[in-house]
Amino acid sequence: MITQSCKDNLDMISVNDFRVVDRIPRIMNVLGALSEIEVGEHDDEGVTSPVVSKPRRIIVANQLPIRGHRNEETKGWYFELDEESLVLQLKDGFPANSEVWYVGLLKVDVETKDQDEVARLLFSMFRCVPVFLTDDQKNKYYHGFCKHYLWPLFHYMLPLSPSRGGVRFDRSLWEGYIVANRLFANKVTEILRHHEDSVWVHDYHLMVLPAFLRKRFNRVKLGFFLHSPFPSSEIYRTIPVREEILRSLLNCDLIGFHTFDYARHFLSCCSKMLGIDYQCKRGYIGLDYCGKTISIKILHMGIHMGQLESVLNMEHTATLAKQLKEKFEGKIVMVGVDDLDLLKGISSKFSAMGRLLEMRPELIGKVVLVQIANPARSQGKDVQEVQNETTLIAQQINQKYGYEGYQPIVFINGPVSTLEKAAYYAISECCVVNALRDGMNLVSYKYTVCRQGSPVLDEALGIDKSYPRKSFLIVSEFIGCSPSLSGARRVNPWDVGAVADAMYAGIHMKDEEKHLRHEKHYKYISSHDVAFWARSFDLDLERACKEHYLKRYYNVGFGLNFRVAAVGTNFRMLTTERVVAAYNNTNSRLILLDYDGTMMPQCAVDKTPRSEVISILNCLCSDPKNVVFIVSGRGRDPLSKWFSPCETLGISAEHGYFTRWTKNSPWETCSVAMDCDWKKIVQPVMERYTETTDGSFIEPKESALVWHHQDADPDFGSCQAKELLDHLESVLANEPVVVRRGRQIVEVKPQVRNILNCFQLGSYVQPLVVWCSEKRT
Repeated sequence: MITQSCKDNLDMISVNDFRVVDRIPRIMNVLGALSEIEVGEHDDEGVTSPVVSKPRRIIVANQLPIRGHRNEETKGWYFELDEESLVLQLKDGFPANSEVWYVGLLKVDVETKDQDEVARLLFSMFRCVPVFLTDDQKNKYYHGFCKHYLWPLFHYMLPLSPSRGGVRFDRSLWEGYIVANRLFANKVTEILRHHEDSVWVHDYHLMVLPAFLRKRFNRVKLGFFLHSPFPSSEIYRTIPVREEILRSLLNCDLIGFHTFDYARHFLSCCSKMLGIDYQCKRGYIGLDYCGKTISIKILHMGIHMGQLESVLNMEHTATLAKQLKEKFEGKIVMVGVDDLDLLKGISSKFSAMGRLLEMRPELIGKVVLVQIANPARSQGKDVQEVQNETTLIAQQINQKYGYEGYQPIVFINGPVSTLEKAAYYAISECCVVNALRDGMNLVSYKYTVCRQGSPVLDEALGIDKSYPRKSFLIVSEFIGCSPSLSGARRVNPWDVGAVADAMYAGIHMKDEEKHLRHEKHYKYISSHDVAFWARSFDLDLERACKEHYLKRYYNVGFGLNFRVAAVGTNFRMLTTERVVAAYNNTNSRLILLDYDGTMMPQCAVDKTPRSEVISILNCLCSDPKNVVFIVSGRGRDPLSKWFSPCETLGISAEHGYFTRWTKNSPWETCSVAMDCDWKKIVQPVMERYTETTDGSFIEPKESALVWHHQDADPDFGSCQAKELLDHLESVLANEPVVVRRGRQIVEVKPQVRNILNCFQLGSYVQPLVVWCSEKRT
């Protein structure tokens, strides 16, 4: 164990373990306080990347990879690295010349008076920056919002009643979650070199942290990985702060998930709630958001092969395995290792074991299920209920089918060392992982590696090194590791009979087939370990950030709706001062004003312009230097009616097909002749799609037909629009029309000139053209 004792703070930063860094970060523990850095990044207008020094990865997770306790006699703190911590194992996937720093909570409580000392000690020894929360903050953030609200909901447990499914949304818990995430952001800010470092945020505990970091540092390399399932949109939509969480996550450059299902649910939520579509290009999935492409990463997490292999080569592990083999001599051992919580399906597993012995009585006395139950990570009534239920079922089955010297279920309820778990894995013919819902679950990976054995373990168990290795996996369809284990027996954990049948199949499967399945799994698991996972994520994060210094960034929005808009390097913000100066310095001006979404909200029921709008338009038109036009996709009849009070206002209807220069001038068309015979082909096709797509409708125009699907289901409407577009393009190939897909529309219109070409600009001397629109036309 690593220990450290220092006389004072000066001694702490001069110990031998301390390595000189570019600058000593300010470790601050005044909750909520931060220096001038909090006001944000003073991003210059240039796009030249600064000189990069030694690369550094900052890993931000709920807990630091540290174990610690305080000696009550000496009052000194003792800390050591937690080698089993995932965030610590990530470093093996990063380049050898990079530094890895960690930000998170400690697993032990530290009094306020000791926090500065502990912070300096952890930073000097391990490059760990602790975040300290008060008891009230921790209860609201972790035990309240994270474990009792988000975790059940992300695992498809709605809070339908006070006793089941977690707690209902509580605004005070949400505020505590935000406060904690802001404190995490403060700690990251203290050590971050935003032009050089990359930040990797982990799991649902810190889903609003990206918004705080992006607001302060526009160009920071920022990645996020979700280790739990992401629920379907039907579940996620029940969260009152659903959009705030999504928009915060979209401040990342790369967002990672274990499986495509989790990513698909996230993309569906972005589409349905934010109207953001994704694209697949060259094997990558990207979301177009405010001028940036947010990359989506799909990759299973792996285990640390070296660490587990070292455990298998320990003499103590071999001794334990030998003792267990002798204990269960003549019996077929099946093993399960799960946390003791509601969703791990332990009681269902026990029921399946009982069903197996009921249907196959010849197996009584020959098969044993060893179930190790790790202590639950959360607190609450559910945990005690699960423990009582599983204990009762195990006792009932043991009483019914057991006898002296034999118990069909060996229920180990409590903490078990890594060495002992490895020994159980090594002697078990089958591993059963039938969680009702889980993010990844690495038990099956660890079991497979342990069944591969080691020289020390083989010698203790009397196995020849040339003996073919074999294993059999029963995995739930609802856990993240299931898609990667193609040789496993996948089961519906809710179907007790199916799980029992899978157990029977594993017991009677031929050794040759078990060997082939084992080899397939071991090859995948050994090549896709945690280092591979970290390296792949790190490389994709670099790729996602390669255009950071090729664009300019502007902050948009407030609070958790904050986002960064990315534009080209030639873009300049159109300020009021620049517009006024250009307006005053020109002799002729063309002002084009879009209507829907610019002068009138898209959601407005009554589209009639207000009197203030009419007054402003008349004021602009009264200046002889101005030519003012309303540009709209709407027909000329409603536009003529709405703007009848404006005598000298020009109107461009149906996106420029019809143009009128003043109220009393005739309508002009950009097309030589209007041939609408093509409508006879398009109308019945659109009607057919309207009948099969709830919420869609057809908007007939003089020059065009438009099929709208903004009120339809986003996914189905988009799918139907794509199919309609392909259909119309094929049947109208020889017609003088254009088939265009816009935002939630499919439009068919004649081939006409660009809107600007409809205006004769040649008579103006250096005209000023001002186009105000909320979209591209």
